Amino acid sequence: NSRTAEQPNSRTAEQPNSRTAEQGSLKLRTFIDLFCGIGGFHTAASNLGLECVFASDIDTEARKAYEANYGLAPHGDITAIKAKDIPDHDLLCAGFPCQPFSIIGSRKGFSDPRGTLFFEIARIIKEKRPKAVLLENVRQLASIEKGKTLESIVYTLEQLGYFVDYRILNALNFGVPQKRERILIVATREDIGDFPWPDKKIPMTPLSKILEKKPDPKHFVSSKIKRSRQKTHTSEVSPSIWHENKSGNISSYPYSCALRAGASYNYLLVDGERRLTPREMLRLQGFPDTFEIVCNDSQTRKQAGNAVPVPMVQAVLERLLNV
Repeated sequence: NSRTAEQPNSRTAEQPNSRTAEQGSLKLRTFIDLFCGIGGFHTAASNLGLECVFASDIDTEARKAYEANYGLAPHGDITAIKAKDIPDHDLLCAGFPCQPFSIIGSRKGFSDPRGTLFFEIARIIKEKRPKAVLLENVRQLASIEKGKTLESIVYTLEQLGYFVDYRILNALNFGVPQKRERILIVATREDIGDFPWPDKKIPMTPLSKILEKKPDPKHFVSSKIKRSRQKTHTSEVSPSIWHENKSGNISSYPYSCALRAGASYNYLLVDGERRLTPREMLRLQGFPDTFEIVCNDSQTRKQAGNAVPVPMVQAVLERLLNV
């Protein structure tokens, strides 16, 4: 398979668009939100008028935040939920955890007990047959095992009767000041020909509009850390987010590097002086200020780091709704 993540599915691209005007759009009205976290997919889909009929996440704190903001209590561990018990839906959304496939290349799919959490999604697709599927994961998914992991995912979806396409997109191109590259996978039950991926960049919101004017003093680093960082690095822009890599090298940009679930608190500093606040991290993912923070700072940072960029998935969903 010679496809790359930047190229469309070769089978889809080579086929002419077989749909006719009479077929109309996919007519997506309802969706489910698997591995839902705090609801990046939910915010994006509801902005476009879709109704969420089911959500699931194993994390108790994430479910707490989700219910507080959407009025829908997510179910827990998806592996314990029977597919037939999930409501019918038009669209399945999932930012599924990226774990190494133990069956790379074997293509045993559902018959292999070592299958990863992706196959939980697949068994639900097999049972419920949604019109469309939208998946999100780290860009490295495209290169794991020299592309065989992604190939297995595409193969499984095709075996279920879906037409598959994918792209690596960057949240920076969708209005938020965060460099966050993610792979988006679109699968449709109906052949829609070339999927019309978003091709216009949305101007980036200035970092100054993301940052809080009077952040709580608790977010400022110690004088020792501040002196150490500023001795090592001088930024050419302000405001900026200082990024320290694993080697200790510091760089700064008028945007943030990708938020992480576990490390954003320590490796990203605003102007070398303070850590990002939970609200700022949510803004960097495109969540509106109406999103209520109901968990402690540590949990909210983790949740923001795990979330999908709302404007990016919303742009893809808009195209999916209007194919």
